[in-house]
Amino acid sequence: MRARSAHFSGKTAGAFALAGGLALFVGGCNSPGLGSFTEKPETQTPPVEAQPLVAQATAPVGQTYGTGAVRVGMILPLTQNGAPSPIGQALSNAAQMAIGDGGAGDVTLMVLDDRSTADDAASAAQAEVKAGAQIILGPLFAASVRAVSGVAKSANTPVIAFSTDATTASDGVYLLSFLVQTYVDRIVDFAVSKGKKNLAALAPQNDYANAAIDEFKAEASRVGATVVAVERYQPGEAAAAVGALMRDAPNVEAVLIPEQPDSLPSVANAIGTAGLKTQLLGTGVWNDPRVAALPSMQGAWYSAPDSSGFNAFAKRYRAKYNADPPRLATLSYDAVSLAAALAHTQNAQRYSPSVLANPSGFNGADGVFRFRANGLNERGLAVVQIIGGGGVEVISPAPKSFAGG
Repeated sequence: MRARSAHFSGKTAGAFALAGGLALFVGGCNSPGLGSFTEKPETQTPPVEAQPLVAQATAPVGQTYGTGAVRVGMILPLTQNGAPSPIGQALSNAAQMAIGDGGAGDVTLMVLDDRSTADDAASAAQAEVKAGAQIILGPLFAASVRAVSGVAKSANTPVIAFSTDATTASDGVYLLSFLVQTYVDRIVDFAVSKGKKNLAALAPQNDYANAAIDEFKAEASRVGATVVAVERYQPGEAAAAVGALMRDAPNVEAVLIPEQPDSLPSVANAIGTAGLKTQLLGTGVWNDPRVAALPSMQGAWYSAPDSSGFNAFAKRYRAKYNADPPRLATLSYDAVSLAAALAHTQNAQRYSPSVLANPSGFNGADGVFRFRANGLNERGLAVVQIIGGGGVEVISPAPKSFAGG
């Protein structure tokens, strides 16, 4: 998961970049219905609220977009407990944007609802494979990814999924999501490059923090830093953990805090009250105005994707759907764009492991990324500093291209 040697080449407008800058252009239109899929012309796409794609109780029923010969499956949580799911609908909208931006002539995108359950995700995967999908994009939730993986592997069909649970990745099941491991690698590498060698962590007791701490220790070891303390806390108990950290690691030079924005205010208050003075480090979940507004977080560093790509995407999304996209929407957009671009340029090997895990990587809305053979990813991330007045500034830009494997 190391990205410190990465150097990326920028995105070309109207193209999806592959392998060190090769531009992959795609063109497009709409699809006829396919099997149990219903035609949905991209040119008539309504706003998010008006486009439910609800699977029926008897068999998965979805919609198709594009006219291309290459069939691409997509499984999204379009509904939950029978009601439309805002995140699923937004991911579907972003996928349709990608088709409209140039993928419609190269792929037929088949979208099915997993109804936010693993069983329905497996059924959807079976329907996608039966309909001729050469690759499956999604689903979002970890349990659904695991269910889809079993079906897809039996059919020798690769998957590009959106779960942030790294344990769902494997050979042939690639995660496009923003992984905490990549965030941690980038911020640790940067801190060490600035002379911070004695590191510590202050972390809640939850799965996200567990994954962050595991990677924190591994990356610190790889780059020659020392983890001098790890203090964990339950909700409402951060003050005791801060006190223990100050007692046990008085010479600590930087502290990683893998905490979510909703819970960070109480941690920041404990830090301010105790008078902890050291460099604070965070992950991409800190890319939130609420974090930047916390007095004790002023001067903190965190890793995050370059915001310019998402901001441009969000502007176009708002113009089309009259709604703000969730941060995850670019995952769907990039997955569809990549599938279409590879269909356009890579012939029969389009979704082979050698193409999908190309070490030169790809350039998407959030910058450059590449898949590892084990299904995990690396991303080109920036390092951001929180400054006075609730603002932020980039202090280490996201790299533009990958160098080396």
